[in-house]
Amino acid sequence: MSPSTGVVFRSLYGLPILLLVAVVESRRLGPMSRRTLAVSTAAGVLFAVDLLSFHYAVDLIGAGLGTVMGNLQVVLVAVVAWLVWGERPRREVLVAIPIMLAGVVLISGVIGAGAYGADPRLGVVIGLLTAAAYAGYLLVIRRASPDHRPAGPVAVATLVTGVVAAVFGAAARDLDLVPALPAHAYLLALGVLSQSIGYLAIQVSLPRLPAVISSVLLLVQPVTTVVLGAILLGEAPSTAQLAGVALVVGGIALATGALRRVRSAVRTGPARAG
Repeated sequence: MSPSTGVVFRSLYGLPILLLVAVVESRRLGPMSRRTLAVSTAAGVLFAVDLLSFHYAVDLIGAGLGTVMGNLQVVLVAVVAWLVWGERPRREVLVAIPIMLAGVVLISGVIGAGAYGADPRLGVVIGLLTAAAYAGYLLVIRRASPDHRPAGPVAVATLVTGVVAAVFGAAARDLDLVPALPAHAYLLALGVLSQSIGYLAIQVSLPRLPAVISSVLLLVQPVTTVVLGAILLGEAPSTAQLAGVALVVGGIALATGALRRVRSAVRTGPARAG
């Protein structure tokens, strides 16, 4: 399927569950304000850019490396929040930036031979756009609802994402409104599992998890996708690209405080047990 087709149907099949939860939510908290609707709409536009560019990045450098690139948003969120809202990042974030940039250079295939992907350099550029758009989405959506309702803003953003993707697909003339099986079944699974259940689970669970667990969980997606990409899709990044993956993931661990929190948990664990 084309990127626009994938995003449209992901949004379409993700909406029913989100809307159902949003209705229950509105009965408990009241209707969303105009500000929440406006901010959620802006978040939806950014999320459409994120998903569309991610699909193109996957075509160029594979699912594993494309996912690693998308996770650069961890540092971008901190930098933008610093520049726009004055939220000064921790020292670990500043140290992580050059480490992750070195990883990006290696993933692009500029250094070393046998780089994986149809066009690794263009794939990295589009991957950076993916990370920037997703960072923007996260920064905007977290300010969409002062009462911290999980479903309403995400439902609005998902609807807007589908509309923007449909407009883009119509302009690019690659939107398929009648996808055939088995592709259609994968689109259904993507919408229900990822767009609705997945994002609701993230919104609900992360604030309730210990910081050390949530930090480590951020590292699961890029690492697992690289491994599954090799096993299921036959993706074979070069040695230099794998080194770049290690630098990016290490930078994420440093920027999110995962390493510090794991060390602290290991040190305090025996003491608590005693």
